[in-house]
Amino acid sequence: MNSHPHDPAEALLARVTRLRERVALLVEHRAAGDPTAEDPLRGLYLSEEAVRHHLHSTPARPAPDRPGDAQPGDDGPEDDGPEGDGPPGDRLGPLARRLGLRPLEISVLLVALAPDLDRSFEPLYGYLNDDVGRRRATTGLALDLCGAPVHRPETRAVFHPSARLRSLALLEVEEPERPFLSRSLRVPGRFLAHLLGDDTPDPSLTGRARPLTVPSDADTRGDDPFTARLAARLAAAPLTVYLREHREGEGLAHAARALPDGALHYAPRGEHTGEPLDALLREARLRDCAVVVSPLPGDPGALVRALSVPDVPVVFTGSRPYDPQWCDHDPLVLDAPRLGAGAVDTWAAALNDTDGTDGTDDTGNTGNTGNTDDGARPDARTGTPAVPADALGFDLAATVAPYHLSTDRVARAVRAARRLAAFDATALTPDHLRLAARQQSTSGLEQHARRIRPAVTWDDLVLPGAPLSQLRELARRARHRDRVLGDWRLSAGGGRGRGVLGLFAGESGTGKTLSAEVVAAELGLDLYVVSLSSIVDKYVGETEKNLERVFSEADRTDAVLLFDEADAVFGKRSEVKDAHDRYANMESAYLLQRLESFDGIALLTTNLRANIDEAFTRRLDLVVDFPFPDAGQRLALWRHSLSRVPCEDGIDAHEVAREFELAGGSIRSAVVTAAYAAADRGGPVTTADLLEGARREYRKAGRLVPGEGTW
Repeated sequence: MNSHPHDPAEALLARVTRLRERVALLVEHRAAGDPTAEDPLRGLYLSEEAVRHHLHSTPARPAPDRPGDAQPGDDGPEDDGPEGDGPPGDRLGPLARRLGLRPLEISVLLVALAPDLDRSFEPLYGYLNDDVGRRRATTGLALDLCGAPVHRPETRAVFHPSARLRSLALLEVEEPERPFLSRSLRVPGRFLAHLLGDDTPDPSLTGRARPLTVPSDADTRGDDPFTARLAARLAAAPLTVYLREHREGEGLAHAARALPDGALHYAPRGEHTGEPLDALLREARLRDCAVVVSPLPGDPGALVRALSVPDVPVVFTGSRPYDPQWCDHDPLVLDAPRLGAGAVDTWAAALNDTDGTDGTDDTGNTGNTGNTDDGARPDARTGTPAVPADALGFDLAATVAPYHLSTDRVARAVRAARRLAAFDATALTPDHLRLAARQQSTSGLEQHARRIRPAVTWDDLVLPGAPLSQLRELARRARHRDRVLGDWRLSAGGGRGRGVLGLFAGESGTGKTLSAEVVAAELGLDLYVVSLSSIVDKYVGETEKNLERVFSEADRTDAVLLFDEADAVFGKRSEVKDAHDRYANMESAYLLQRLESFDGIALLTTNLRANIDEAFTRRLDLVVDFPFPDAGQRLALWRHSLSRVPCEDGIDAHEVAREFELAGGSIRSAVVTAAYAAADRGGPVTTADLLEGARREYRKAGRLVPGEGTW
């Protein structure tokens, strides 16, 4: 072992070396009156002489070695012996002061850990235990070495399960079936490793606890009054806090900013059963840090009770309202402020991170990931350069505006975007950031909705100027709603959310669903089409429950929700004539209330705008009317649909656009029919193919085909 003036291992070894003096004194004291002291088989059998000696001897006590040693009835030595202040680098003394350990408790710990640090203690302990096979300290031996009477309740209480050493998981008392004074003592391996200078977390916490990600913008926490107050309160004294978050990650983000000097992030896997909570609290005490538990499991009562201790700051985060039954001593319950969408400073800090990490390396250890002068140094994980945010070549604010991600999710999204860029062998683009951000915004909407990854652009829309302008306005509202409704306080109040609601009305095939996909693509979000078959239920109240699941999940997910054929659930209320009318009106009333508090982006489509209840219409941000295309728009639609299809020279879509009044969806179907005919023939699409496709669409709709008369 290399000697170092501030080496924790050397400091602990020095303490144990001083302990050897007490062991030697006790050995000499025992041997002085023990006629079997020189018997080579002592401890393996009991001779008659040994039995007579034990019958007539008094309980062994060590002789005081110098003034100031413990006397019977004292708590333990108070001098500069092994339990006093240690040499430079010592970890036991500062830890004992933080935990309020008494001198006797410190001495007991040293006696218990000595054989794990110096094997020469094993035969000495075997001799003192009168059993060469028992090479660990026992409760009786520990009290003897500490000069504490074994018959006093206050000294025996050191080993009680509720006493500090055991409740703090610093000492294990084994073999409960043995008499009290013969029970073996052991210190947990993690505690001994810490005293030796090893800060590797307890193995039971692997994959469950890690250093809390230090936000790249942690130094700006003073700008946020809530975070500043929380940081000051946690720094003043250990405190248990429950941060109720509106969206997943909000509470964790505020906790990370309030605890920038290191904390443990613990992610429970389920209920309290099987959780290594004692090891978690011990780890926090050894590191002198706080614990952040996020997210809470479904029934967190046992977990909250177990972790609500007076000496460790613990921050719980979750979306559920606090229940007083979770804990006998209520924590400080706070509502975590909402995270603004597209926090550009957070994204910029993550992009400027030259190591491409979030302050945590692959092993979970926190390191210094501050920026260097080399702003284009390759990412440590992807090999792509960490280009500063102001040198990206695109508008970062507009790109990330729709996303409500916590700081650690932002850092992970940036790393994922860099990996995508490296795979494409290109510079980082907005598409890389958007795709990575969508991956970080998990969703449970698939149960009631069908996900569409948008693959269309504004160029795919053929619409008049008015609806096209309204669609762009809808995208702008979705992008800037947090600034306008939150920062500028233009929300209507009354618990209303910051959602964006739009209604697309028009005949079938006029581009309503396609427009919803274009809006989602513009925002860089996934589109979820709600399946009405999984929503509507014949049993009373079940439809509302299904809708609540959809809305709740959409609230916490960065996505666009599409209710196709919305009049099925957003229809007009009617006069109550029977029970069916009453329950149908209750469903509408629920929807009206839920839309008021909705925070996501929802689009409704209908072929019959008149069927939508006026109360719903009042709550919509925009109503976009999709007109039936005129001849000029139909020609543009034909040409757009044929843009990637091999066509014969001189093909003319003017005639089919003029003669057949078809909406965009029907025109696309006609082109598909023509393309199949051409593919079967092995040639390009002809004008005749287009005419036949258009006629097919007329027949499907039951309309009279031009030039054919009746059919």
